[in-house]
Amino acid sequence: MAHRCPCRIRGCELTTSASAFRSPSTLLCPNEIWVFARICFMPSCTLAWMHILGHGSKPVIYAAGVNKKLLGDFVRKHNVRDKIFLASKCGIAVSKGGIDMTNLQMTVTNKPSHIREYIEGTIKRLGSTPDLSYLHRIDPNMPLEESIPVLDELRRTGKTKYIGLSECSAATLRKAHSIAKIDAVQAEYSAFETLHETDGLIDAARELGVAYVAYGPLGHGWLVDDFVYNSPGNFGPTDYRRSVPKFQGENFYKNRAIVREMQKLAAKKGCTTTQIALAWVAAQGFIAIPGTTKAHRLEENWASREVELAEAEMVEVRRIVEEAKPQGNRYGETLQKLVGH
Repeated sequence: MAHRCPCRIRGCELTTSASAFRSPSTLLCPNEIWVFARICFMPSCTLAWMHILGHGSKPVIYAAGVNKKLLGDFVRKHNVRDKIFLASKCGIAVSKGGIDMTNLQMTVTNKPSHIREYIEGTIKRLGSTPDLSYLHRIDPNMPLEESIPVLDELRRTGKTKYIGLSECSAATLRKAHSIAKIDAVQAEYSAFETLHETDGLIDAARELGVAYVAYGPLGHGWLVDDFVYNSPGNFGPTDYRRSVPKFQGENFYKNRAIVREMQKLAAKKGCTTTQIALAWVAAQGFIAIPGTTKAHRLEENWASREVELAEAEMVEVRRIVEEAKPQGNRYGETLQKLVGH
């Protein structure tokens, strides 16, 4: 039996269980951009729209909110708001930092006033209400009994259609869902990072009927054909992977094993490594949201929806995944402390 996730087909359900939560496809718009000028953004969005733009995720902290304004400009110019699904985030207050994310200082806060302010700001920047609003990170100092009702209120009053959490623990998801219906959870997942298979988050999402939105489905640029990194020193000076333990030191060399194995499997199947990686994530029933600033990458991502994995290929990817578990944390020390609450 070939595995091809229904959520990857235009207009179908995001998950079989969260039937009310809909989106055209995987993310095809540049996701979570840090430095992304208009000259790059508009052509990429135009190409994405030609393919039917899917799930766009635009937190204020990325490019200091500029990307939301650019996306809003694009949507208004082409009059396509009713054709796309827009997700945004709140829950992190930015106190310092430029558009290139340098000298960034941010604090996790789930205060009701912050949530309201950020969603109102999102509406202003986009020129419309977001379809989905996430708490970007969970504030351990703010009871869920105070933050979740605010999201629910904003949903009930039409300022967002759906609400979600990002990188929370399974226990938090369950508790939040007991307070108000949680529609989606966004967390990392790829053949290179399956942590949430073992910490209970994926199980909780499936049990509760919460859509699982997988960011980093390509392992942050790891699962590609043109893997050009021979050492950690190859990462550019502003590449965030320079601060991530699993991309540094001996971990870098150990973790390259999965790249070679996935490349071999993709070559045998006649598709790219990227496409087989995205197809595998989608076959789990998840919504993959790969980010890109390059038109040819966007084309490659879109074509992944045509890739069907046979049972034997699913087994082979799983074997590769299990034998090449990544070494090292997936975030630097500061950001690692913000996940899993």
